[in-house]
Amino acid sequence: MKEMQDIDRGTTARRRGIFGQGQEVLPKLVLAPTLAAGLIFIYGFILWTVWISLTNSKMLPNYKLAGFVQYVTLFAKEPRWWLAITNLVIFSALFISLCIVVGLLLAIFLDQRIRAEGFFRTVYLYPMALSFIVTGAIWKWILNPNLGVERLVQQLGFSGFTFRWLVDPKMAIYTIVIAAVWQSSGFVMALFLAGLRGIDNSVIQAAQVDGATLPRIYRSIIIPALRPVFLSSVIILSHIAIKSFDLVMVLTQGGPGLATDMPATFMYSFAFRYDRLALGAASAVVMYLAVMAFIVPYLYSELRGTRNA
Repeated sequence: MKEMQDIDRGTTARRRGIFGQGQEVLPKLVLAPTLAAGLIFIYGFILWTVWISLTNSKMLPNYKLAGFVQYVTLFAKEPRWWLAITNLVIFSALFISLCIVVGLLLAIFLDQRIRAEGFFRTVYLYPMALSFIVTGAIWKWILNPNLGVERLVQQLGFSGFTFRWLVDPKMAIYTIVIAAVWQSSGFVMALFLAGLRGIDNSVIQAAQVDGATLPRIYRSIIIPALRPVFLSSVIILSHIAIKSFDLVMVLTQGGPGLATDMPATFMYSFAFRYDRLALGAASAVVMYLAVMAFIVPYLYSELRGTRNA
């Protein structure tokens, strides 16, 4: 009898071992195709782009290395690249600052426990659910002098009103800012609202007991406590600004002329329109390094903070 019990126990243990190994292997098998696809189609093509940027590829890839010729051409011999960088600086500065200001004000407004808070939060967040292509199409209609704001105001009786930013080379860059802020400020609002809801109310109540006014409480206590949210917002918005392509292409196509040309549209034009694949790849690598310059220090600081905690 004892021998039969030992045999049963041994069989049960072997079964548990087999099933235990299966439970460990199955998740790996499920994740393996995704991991392989990520390695090939993300990191593999990043390496391919870097390699192409070091060649003299024209319309088709040429894998013979030519050094840093394309990077020298990009920064020393291509004035359109510097125009794209200038436009990116203007766009990024306005886009990031306005999104943070609008998002913070909306978050403070919702943090007052107003009625229909859920409705307003949904309304503010809804634009983020749209793609930049849809946003570009919407604002192209709104800002079109023959269809949008200008025509509407003129039909209301103000025949002398003009609003032609979309076709004005000096003002077109600001139309991209308007559309981008409209889409992204709700997301920033959500970040700030989460930060506001995480602040200890006892600190605010103690400041009120000491006679501090509400503006001073926000200026001296609440806003300084939101520094991590400010940092996260700047990192995310900078990433969006550097990669801006679809919004520009739909709204202005880089025009009028080159008034709204960005590094992403520069890359697309030279790689796929002008048959200068290597120069387009070089600009893509520079954009990638710019994004990494923001993301890597942020991730390092976050991981370091987690370890210290």
